[in-house]
Amino acid sequence: MSLLGNPLVLRLGLIFLGIALGFAVTVIFMRRMRRSLSAEISFAPEAAAAEGSPLYAVIQQLKQQKYELQTVQQAERRRAKTSENISAAILSHLSSGVMFLTPDGLVRQANAAARHILGFASPVGVTAAQIFRAATEILASGEAGARISDIVHHGLRQKTPFHQFETVYLTPSGEERTLEITLTAVHSSAGEVLGSACLINDQTEVAKIRREEFLRGEVSSEMGLELHKSVRAISGYAQRLQLGSDLESARQLGGDIAAEAAHLEHSIGGFLSGASKGRAVSVS
Repeated sequence: MSLLGNPLVLRLGLIFLGIALGFAVTVIFMRRMRRSLSAEISFAPEAAAAEGSPLYAVIQQLKQQKYELQTVQQAERRRAKTSENISAAILSHLSSGVMFLTPDGLVRQANAAARHILGFASPVGVTAAQIFRAATEILASGEAGARISDIVHHGLRQKTPFHQFETVYLTPSGEERTLEITLTAVHSSAGEVLGSACLINDQTEVAKIRREEFLRGEVSSEMGLELHKSVRAISGYAQRLQLGSDLESARQLGGDIAAEAAHLEHSIGGFLSGASKGRAVSVS
């Protein structure tokens, strides 16, 4: 029997032909629908505008508001960036050290002056206890007070608004410096404590001048006592010389007066020499 004459083969061929025809019709229909929808979408705004559709007006208003919002956001970002750059420039040119400590005592920011004064290449991420180590507060009496790290942590825990003190600080390289430190609590607009700002001033030269002035004051007091004793001795010798009539006694008193005068001249010369050296060091 011929294959084409087989009823089953003919039936399968007709089914296949019908499926192919249906698929082709579906593809053509889908393409036409797509073109129609594209045309409607592209011409919908013009048609709505021509007809004065309220929906088109709402869409345009939303687009305008979106554009304005984007413009405002861009302007805010530019202002924030400019403000950040200005703040960074100001901090970098300050002679005082400025650090910001987080509530857990970590250094989050530090300007160049703070790095130089503390002797750290970058104290960011270091704790206050690691920076100040065994440094203690200098009390008004000159005695050592609480540890600086304890003061910092106490201020962060108790939210102390302001605290100022002095300390003798030892840099990692072993250089001793006298520092004046001011801790100020930093709050957010909602009143939440964000951390503490630490202002550091190097008072090493000022402390040195104070010590020199104190020593000069002590030397001046001692010099005054020496002058007073020498003047009294010379005055006593002169009175004895005036009342005495013996030539040998007068010669002896004259020698005592000359010796006391030489001692007085030596003391004054040493004092003036030390003062002139101190002034030369201060000027240099």
